[in-house]
Amino acid sequence: MAARAIEREILIEAPAEVVWRTITEPDQMSEWFADRVDLVVEPGAHGYMQFGDQGGPVVVETVDPPTRFSFRWNHPHEEEPVAGNSLLVEFTLTAEGDERTRLRVAESGHELRDWSDDEKQRYADEHQRGWAKFLDRLVSAIAKPSR
Repeated sequence: MAARAIEREILIEAPAEVVWRTITEPDQMSEWFADRVDLVVEPGAHGYMQFGDQGGPVVVETVDPPTRFSFRWNHPHEEEPVAGNSLLVEFTLTAEGDERTRLRVAESGHELRDWSDDEKQRYADEHQRGWAKFLDRLVSAIAKPSR
């Protein structure tokens, strides 16, 4: 089951407040994550994220600036997302001094879905690689001089 964990952790050369803005403000999220982000960052808010020709609704779960942000996605169209029918993406930020931030991203819930073991493993593998790519893009976005 550990091989199915979707977790990434990186150290970013930027203060936690800068990282927080980059992972929560829709215009900044569209620089490194989704192509289109319609989202109000408050618990219970419904939004939408689009990735190329794919996308779907999201619901914000936790907002605790500048340390924790989470949302649920990949839930059935006609249902509210809850544990068991959706996936939870959690960002945890830990300041390391004034100019560095450790960011941990964990995506969970796929192990609770009514999917075959192969489907669960495929999802975990694809998203583990995807988060690596997105976090590389996040570091590049933060490194831009406009920050």
